[in-house]
Amino acid sequence: MDPAGQPPVIDYEGSDYRSRFWEGQGRSYEDRVERIALRRLLPPRGDTLIDLGAGFGRLADEYQGYRRVVLFDYSRSLLREAQERLGDDPRFIYVAGNWYNLPFVDGLFDALVQVRTIHHAADVPALFGELARVAYPAGHYILEFASKRNLKAMLRYHLRRQTWSPYEPEPVEFAALNFDFHPDWIRERLCEAGFEPEEIRAVSYFRLQPLKRLVPTGLLAALDRALQPAGRWVQLTPSVFVRSANPRGNAPAPSGAFFACPSCRTPLPDREETPPRLICPSCALIWQVENNLFDFKEPV
Repeated sequence: MDPAGQPPVIDYEGSDYRSRFWEGQGRSYEDRVERIALRRLLPPRGDTLIDLGAGFGRLADEYQGYRRVVLFDYSRSLLREAQERLGDDPRFIYVAGNWYNLPFVDGLFDALVQVRTIHHAADVPALFGELARVAYPAGHYILEFASKRNLKAMLRYHLRRQTWSPYEPEPVEFAALNFDFHPDWIRERLCEAGFEPEEIRAVSYFRLQPLKRLVPTGLLAALDRALQPAGRWVQLTPSVFVRSANPRGNAPAPSGAFFACPSCRTPLPDREETPPRLICPSCALIWQVENNLFDFKEPV
């Protein structure tokens, strides 16, 4: 916890994550199979979707069936990259903030997507509770998490190449603010938050550099697609997707309500234009809006 009692949050501000990790880095297989799983699990159409940890907007083109799409991240600079990539599409709303204090009214989102980011969550129950708050009744949460119970980790453990057990339920922090999770532990935490897991897919069966160099990406992705449904029964891959419903969620958000103060959760009125900003009518905190990026990381 930080001095204010909040869980720590990793900050990619100013990072070269896009070029260092994705572009030209031999991860076209991972990108393709994650999109396969997302298309299978995400309802194709809806009103309002949030991508948590959207970064530079890698998956934004998968949300064509949604009227409003919030790209949410703690890093302003990555969101600026997303704006540059996506242009002036009015469906996209760029929001910087802390996922433990989401700046949205209750019951807003009928779809929540979180891919390759929960491994940075130091307090998963707190995060799931916040997501359940902003989820629309009967909305869906599509989560991807890094699984500690994968074949590579099992082999390393039995060969005494790693000290932590892939069979123990507790998360393992293998580097600062980088966690792997046991599938059973994630499922239990989802249920505690009020989500109801519906479908599970095991993803990235062939995440091995030598294999990816030797075998065409399309063939590996096709094989992965065929094997993903087996995740319903057993998850031994490094990546697991789970779709959960929110059957006992909050009442739907009031018509026209969208942002809420992340400090006191009071619904925020429309932004003032000189300068662009949002002012909380309850606690008087002021939140900046700059070049269509809504900044809730800290008040001004």
